[in-house]
Amino acid sequence: MKIILLKDDKNLGKKGDLIEASDGYARNYILPKKIGVEATAKHMNDLKLQKANEDKIAKEHLEAAKALAADLEGKQVIVKMKAGEGGRTFGSISSKEIAAACKEQHGIELDKKKIQLTESIKNFGAYEVSVKLHPQVTGKLMVKVTEA
Repeated sequence: MKIILLKDDKNLGKKGDLIEASDGYARNYILPKKIGVEATAKHMNDLKLQKANEDKIAKEHLEAAKALAADLEGKQVIVKMKAGEGGRTFGSISSKEIAAACKEQHGIELDKKKIQLTESIKNFGAYEVSVKLHPQVTGKLMVKVTEA
């Protein structure tokens, strides 16, 4: 019997997969536990429409991430940092501070977890920071650290 999985199952497969199961296993385990449904023409069509919708949404997310990456490309964020005698700085700049400054200065909301700092920013100057916007899209943001 052909079955369309409604949930991920470590023994059977992932959600949306079309599998072949014995009649008894399907009737006594898969169907009662609502892990899957029988692959009728209606269910196959629903699966096809659902996958098409998921592809469309994924494409929209990718386009939005590319647009945001292009928007970030020319932007510069200025972050102020306290310094003591001789220009020595206190602490370092975190991704949380960069995200807050970006929202305040440009109105672009970035998730602090997506900002990738290769090394901690402990000195004054300009730094190029990577922002992971999508699994396939990474944007660049210039961060300028000045004295407060």
